[in-house]
Amino acid sequence: MAKHGKKYREVAQKVDQSRLYTPDEAIALVRETSYVRFDPTVEVHLRLGIDPRHADQNIRTTVALPHGTGKRVRVLVFAQGDAAQAALDAGADFAGADELIARIDKENFFDFDVAIATPDMMGKVGRIGRKLGPRGLMPNPKSGTIVPAEDLPRTIREVKGGRVEFRNDKTGLLHVAIGKLSFTPEQLHENFAALMEAVKAARPSGAKGTYIRSVTLTSTMGPGIPVNPSLAQGMTS
Repeated sequence: MAKHGKKYREVAQKVDQSRLYTPDEAIALVRETSYVRFDPTVEVHLRLGIDPRHADQNIRTTVALPHGTGKRVRVLVFAQGDAAQAALDAGADFAGADELIARIDKENFFDFDVAIATPDMMGKVGRIGRKLGPRGLMPNPKSGTIVPAEDLPRTIREVKGGRVEFRNDKTGLLHVAIGKLSFTPEQLHENFAALMEAVKAARPSGAKGTYIRSVTLTSTMGPGIPVNPSLAQGMTS
């Protein structure tokens, strides 16, 4: 087990791990317990009552955070001709067809955070799936990253504006960034509430019993703060 440093141990004492905090108490405490000199990311970690061994209980969807994540999102679009130009005009960082696919395949170019594709490109994009897939960059209809050419501008604006994809890991946990510590408490609250609404809406029909079993709020390198799951599910933005 990794040993924590003195600064971590000092701030961790401010968190009572035997109680469940309200969302707003947790937001205030996550700010109070941050000790790093940079602007850390605030994350929500949820333990869900799902069995990831069953495909119909896995979760993969998106949420539009009202205030974004505070991180610049680099978008690459696989599209041809006028669609590629429209993507660049809408703010895509990279757009193209064969030349981009070759660059990824031969040069291991992965200087982007999200890949979007038009349906007609998927036959070609599939050839580099072995490289995109493990990095979570493969366009997928479940994440809303395979869209008709006419929807590219809207999709690009949403992704750059705060649309976040999330999926459970193999243990049934979700880890989602909801902003930066420099956000106001109100902004973090609204992003937190939007995430909880999206998680509730994504409940698989095969999930039995308690769906959201635990909620933890934390910042980069900071201690985890346990949040009352019932209150978190009742949040409004």
